[in-house]
Amino acid sequence: MALADDIDALLPQTQCTRCGYDGCRPYSEAIASGVAPINQCPPGGSATIGALARLLHRERLPLNPANGVEGPALVAVIDEDRCIGCVKCLPPCPVDAIVGARRQTHTVIADLCTGCELCIAPCPVDCITMVTRAPESRDPTPDLNRVRYYAHTARLTHRAEAQATLLAARKHVAGELSASASYQARSAPSRETS
Repeated sequence: MALADDIDALLPQTQCTRCGYDGCRPYSEAIASGVAPINQCPPGGSATIGALARLLHRERLPLNPANGVEGPALVAVIDEDRCIGCVKCLPPCPVDAIVGARRQTHTVIADLCTGCELCIAPCPVDCITMVTRAPESRDPTPDLNRVRYYAHTARLTHRAEAQATLLAARKHVAGELSASASYQARSAPSRETS
């Protein structure tokens, strides 16, 4: 889908889902198919809307306020004194910018954080806030964001497949054990009491 590729190349790849789609690629496909308008990307803002309008020869629209507002680049910060190490913020981070382990303090690698805000809602102790990206911190490039996002989704897919395989093997063994126990119960000589 060449047009979707061209559109996707113009999006910031924050994977924030504020556009109403599950990431930048699904949004680019929706734009390419004429299902979605070009003004639903708050992180890209007016610059991205302008680039999409030029590419698609469409009217430049203002950012749809239902999707958010344009603002400065943000980065997640974890209050390490309040973090309980629950790891609930790790899976939703689309670029694996949060590091930590269960029952250990987590931290955000600011140079990798896309500012998507997806880590905030799962945090049970509200220790994650969004702050304006520091001037000395580099914004992650869309290409880096895309690569890290695909690596993240591939890892999650691999983990889900491995868990499904393990579960199927355990069910198979449990079924065999149950069948064996049932057979042994039926074939055991019965004891009659007097």
